[in-house]
Amino acid sequence: MRPLPRLDEAPSAPFPPLTGALRAPDGLLAVGGDLSVPRLVNAYRHGCFPWFGPGDPLLWWAPDPRWVLPSDAIHVSRRFARWLRGCAWTVSFNRDFDAVIAGCAETPRAGQDGTWIVPEMVAAYRGLHRAGHAHAMAVHDAGGDLVGGIYGVGLGRMFFGESMFSRVSNGSRVALLALCRHLASHGAPVVDCQLHSAHLARQGARPMARSEFAALAARLCDAPVPATLWQPWPQPRAASALPS
Repeated sequence: MRPLPRLDEAPSAPFPPLTGALRAPDGLLAVGGDLSVPRLVNAYRHGCFPWFGPGDPLLWWAPDPRWVLPSDAIHVSRRFARWLRGCAWTVSFNRDFDAVIAGCAETPRAGQDGTWIVPEMVAAYRGLHRAGHAHAMAVHDAGGDLVGGIYGVGLGRMFFGESMFSRVSNGSRVALLALCRHLASHGAPVVDCQLHSAHLARQGARPMARSEFAALAARLCDAPVPATLWQPWPQPRAASALPS
């Protein structure tokens, strides 16, 4: 493997061209830098994201293709819609960010040993949230317990998904549907899913060439932002209304 470009110490320094990312492992672009708010915003606007495990150096990725989910075309099966209409859960936006990212970091996942959401990542994205750039949809059951959620980065009208979790069946599925409904209603057309997963493909995610994704993300990051797109919801909303 050829040497990776090492990022400049300045958080505002440009990232390498995405065309220079490795084919194997797919999308590995650069190493180094930090997880400061300016660096992370710079990365997402450029079309790349951090991803590394415990003990690894800080790595930056831009896979090709990139997987995206159109916010107005998420698949809702008839069976899931029926289940939702009788569901007593609630969803809330940007009211439980710390709990959602903790849930993503702590929930065991089939086939994975540990988590890539290491303490440095948790601290960094909590900082992004305080700066108004990271957002979370939370799902609570009828007793008020957190049962699922999803978080990511929102810039302009672009949402870059990072992780989601379920503590009970359908927890993350409800969170993703609620997020898509919210984004679509504000003219934010896609959720960046980063990589392929069978679960997301069943929800309607599709591949997009890296060059096309980068152009789309650049345009949407600079798009005018509706006043309520990234603001917390004043009150939780009923999950039973999501199928409509």
